[in-house]
Amino acid sequence: MARFGGRIATDLRDVTTDPAALDSSGFWAVVADFEGRILCARFGTVRPARPHRPVPGRWHGPDRTAWTSSMDEAAYVDGVHRIRERIAEGAVYQANLCRVLSAPLPDPAAADIDELTAVLARGNPAPHAGTVRLPAHGVEVATASPELFLRRTGSTVLSGPIKGTGRTPADLLDKDRAENVMIVDLVRNDLGRVCATGTVTVPRLCAVEPHPGLVHLVSTVRGELRPGAGWAQLFAATFPPGSVTGAPKSSALRIIEELETAPRGPYCGGVGWVDADRGEGELAVGIRTFWIDRAATEGPVLCFGTGAGITWGSEPKREWDETELKAARLLAVASGASEYGDLGTGTGDQAMERIQR
Repeated sequence: MARFGGRIATDLRDVTTDPAALDSSGFWAVVADFEGRILCARFGTVRPARPHRPVPGRWHGPDRTAWTSSMDEAAYVDGVHRIRERIAEGAVYQANLCRVLSAPLPDPAAADIDELTAVLARGNPAPHAGTVRLPAHGVEVATASPELFLRRTGSTVLSGPIKGTGRTPADLLDKDRAENVMIVDLVRNDLGRVCATGTVTVPRLCAVEPHPGLVHLVSTVRGELRPGAGWAQLFAATFPPGSVTGAPKSSALRIIEELETAPRGPYCGGVGWVDADRGEGELAVGIRTFWIDRAATEGPVLCFGTGAGITWGSEPKREWDETELKAARLLAVASGASEYGDLGTGTGDQAMERIQR
C-alpha cells in the first residue's frame, strides 16, 4: 500500500525499476534510494483516506536510548574539516555530510510502517508526509519530509530546495542564505538540462518557513519541460536532489562517497507519487524519513538519516549540532515520547540544550 496527500493506494498491480513507466498509465508510488535504486509500484485502487490517526499500541518504536550513528561526533567534525580543506583547494563549493542512525525494533512482527506515519503525522506534521509499504520488495518507508523535490503538472515542473536550518529565524546566518542561493543555482542548472530554454525561473528565494521544532530557508525553482521529456529524463537530469548533495554536484558526490560510512538508502532520495493518467506527480526529498531494514545482520532495525550542508563558513561543531537538531524531535516521536517537545535523554538533547542557551 501507499499513502500520500489524503489518498491511500492498494491492490498492487505492477512493480518496475524503469521510471519511464511513470508516463504510461495508472497511479504509482515511487521510492528512489540516494544510491540510484528506484522502485515504481502501480496500484489498482486509489481512494480518499480519512486523517491518519495512530492506534494506541499499533506502533512499537525503538527504545529512545538504543539509537546508534554511522558516524560519531568526532568523526563527523573531522569530516567537516576535510570538506573545508576541499573547498580551500577549489574542488567543491559545498557538500552535504550525512550519517545514518539505526535502532533495533523491539517487536518486528508488529512494526507497521504505516502506523509510524500516523504517529509522525501527530507529532511532526509535514507537507510531504507519506507511506510506501512494499515488504516483498524490501521497501517500508515513512516520510515526514518538508522538502519538495519535484512537482509536475503537465509540462510544468517545480522544485523547492531547502538550505538553512535554525531553531528560530534569528539562528539563520548569512552562511545559510549563501548556501541556499548556491543550491538554487544548482537546481536551475539541473532543470535547465531538461526544460525549454528560457523557462527556468525562481519565483521565491530564501523564504523562511516554520516547521515543527525548527525553521528552514526555502526557495522555489520552476521550469517547462521540453517536448518529449518525461519522468525518466527528469530523473536523469536532477537526481540525486541538489540540496542533499552539493555544488558542483559531481565533485560533492565523490566527497560523499569518500567520507560517509553507510549508504543513505531512501534518505536523501525521492519518495512520492505519480498519477500518470492526470499527468501529475509529487516527489519529496527523502529527509525526515524512516525506513525498516529487515535484512540487517543484527536483526530488523529502524533507520533514519540526518545531515548538514558544509561550506567554507561552516563551524564544525555547529554543523554537528544541526544534525542533532534535525534528528531530535523525529527520534523522540518514533520512539514513543509522550510529549514531543520533551526529548528526555535521547539523541539530540545536547544540541537542543545548546541552542536554547
